[in-house]
Amino acid sequence: MRKIIVAALLGATTLVSAELNIYSARHYDADFEIYKKFEAQTGIKINHTTARAPELIKRLQLEGKNSPADIFITADVSNLTEAKNANVLAPVDSKFLKDTIAPNLRDKDDMWFAITKRARIIAYDKNAKIDPNLVKNYEDLAKPELKGKILVRSATAAYSKTLLASIIANDGKEEAKKWAKGVLDNLAMPPKGGDRDQARQMVSGVAPYAVMNTYYIGLLRTSKNPKDVEVGNSIGIIFPNQDGRGAHINVSGIAMTASSKNQEAAKKFMEFMLSKEVQSMLTNINYEYPARSDVEPSDVVKSFGKFKEDSIEVSKIADNVKDAVLIYDEVGFR
Repeated sequence: MRKIIVAALLGATTLVSAELNIYSARHYDADFEIYKKFEAQTGIKINHTTARAPELIKRLQLEGKNSPADIFITADVSNLTEAKNANVLAPVDSKFLKDTIAPNLRDKDDMWFAITKRARIIAYDKNAKIDPNLVKNYEDLAKPELKGKILVRSATAAYSKTLLASIIANDGKEEAKKWAKGVLDNLAMPPKGGDRDQARQMVSGVAPYAVMNTYYIGLLRTSKNPKDVEVGNSIGIIFPNQDGRGAHINVSGIAMTASSKNQEAAKKFMEFMLSKEVQSMLTNINYEYPARSDVEPSDVVKSFGKFKEDSIEVSKIADNVKDAVLIYDEVGFR
């Protein structure tokens, strides 16, 4: 009887470990292809739930130890830091992850690791008549000469908060406040839509400049929609602050949840996401920069050009997000 009970328990353990539950704020085709590949290689079934990062973090908090989630994936370091501060993540002891991911692209307490990078650049309409020397740095976007010539995301967008947080980290709060007020004064229209919407508005003649992430340009240029391809091909790219700190880098990251019942499988999946094969998939399908330094970007990403990255720890940028929100509110940027 005892042998039967032990066998039953072992069988139950096998069944539990044969599934992995992922909460992801990413909605990219590449990710779903990666899930299928992981299932095929390991026999571990993946169940995935997608929603906005704040919703998933709140859900993890409400579910607590009873949450079925093993893995949390999201874009933007501000969301990763929010999850860490909400105590819904667990540290991961993985020599592979530590050896593979540069210290500035992972949490100092090993709570999360970058899986991709994206540069926040200044786009311009190649068909517009602009002075090529007018905008070279993020700080230039606040110049009075650019009044009515800038398009950006809403101040409530994670990417906008993190960009301002990076300016705080590099230039200090007072300079960041002047920048936020200057950009607000230079907006061509109230912020509306996502990065691709800014690009479409720019190319339609609303304004000659827009702030956006690099991978959206790849998605536009390779779109099945001819109009989006035209938009993508009309975008010129300015990598800011090349004579100084370099262009602001943000990440998508992965973490193990504090509620995970399948920690070994979760760790295996995290390491799988940082394998060379998967890193190549991410850059070739979604046009992000690999988090691994030994994986080449796709040809589409290479076409954006080489540039100097801001090497500040992204977690230090996240430490300034609360101040960024306060500054946006203070200057009336919504």
